[in-house]
Amino acid sequence: MAEYQHIRVERTDDVVRITMDRAARRNSLSAEHLVELLTAFREVAASDALGVVLAGEGPMFSAGHDFADVSSRDLEGVRELLTLCTDVMRTIESVPQVVVARVHGLATAAGCQLVASCDLAVASEDAAFALPGGKGGWFCHTPAVPVARAIGRKRLMELALTGDPIDARTAEQWGLVNRVVPAGGLDEAVDDLVRRATRGSRASKALGKQTIYAQLDRPEADAYAIAVEVMAAASQTAAAKEGMSSFLEKRPAVWTD
Repeated sequence: MAEYQHIRVERTDDVVRITMDRAARRNSLSAEHLVELLTAFREVAASDALGVVLAGEGPMFSAGHDFADVSSRDLEGVRELLTLCTDVMRTIESVPQVVVARVHGLATAAGCQLVASCDLAVASEDAAFALPGGKGGWFCHTPAVPVARAIGRKRLMELALTGDPIDARTAEQWGLVNRVVPAGGLDEAVDDLVRRATRGSRASKALGKQTIYAQLDRPEADAYAIAVEVMAAASQTAAAKEGMSSFLEKRPAVWTD
């Protein structure tokens, strides 16, 4: 693993924990921080880990972009920064591992974008989520992309246009997070979800995650065309054959991938 200044990367058994460690800057996403996140996720993708937990150190998950970094850049520099941030978000979606956000405190702007880009999310009752650009001078254009796909148009418009935060229970009702738990039970709930979401064949799950993202938001006919071809091909893999054989033979499956 690479050495990092702004994050911590720790592995326990089959799960890697990536912790944003800029508590003094509210885990704001400078270019250097984003590069470290991108590097870490790419390293995890190449490993045999099954799951990833993305967390934040300190009183909040992430305050979004680091304005000290943004304000010092010209147009091309900000474009490069936003492209880098987009690469991080899309890499989270593309890695073969299941990625679970562990959210406490505030997740705002690109911090909220991080939550929406993870496959799953568990929040503590003290968590809150916001796209505050709507009440400021720099609208949350890029954070709105994955958030819209998680919560739908009308709710996205309320979040983006008002800039007001929503609490954890509202985020759960809107579909931004999977569940909300007391702060003292956050790690236990995250571990439980990771355990259940990483069962089965690693290769099958990786293909499943990739295909879900490929067909989301496409017209139904196109989505089915993608899913049919992938599922047909996947039926011939060792994992699929073992899964079906174990079911028919009424025995536990033995995964070799």
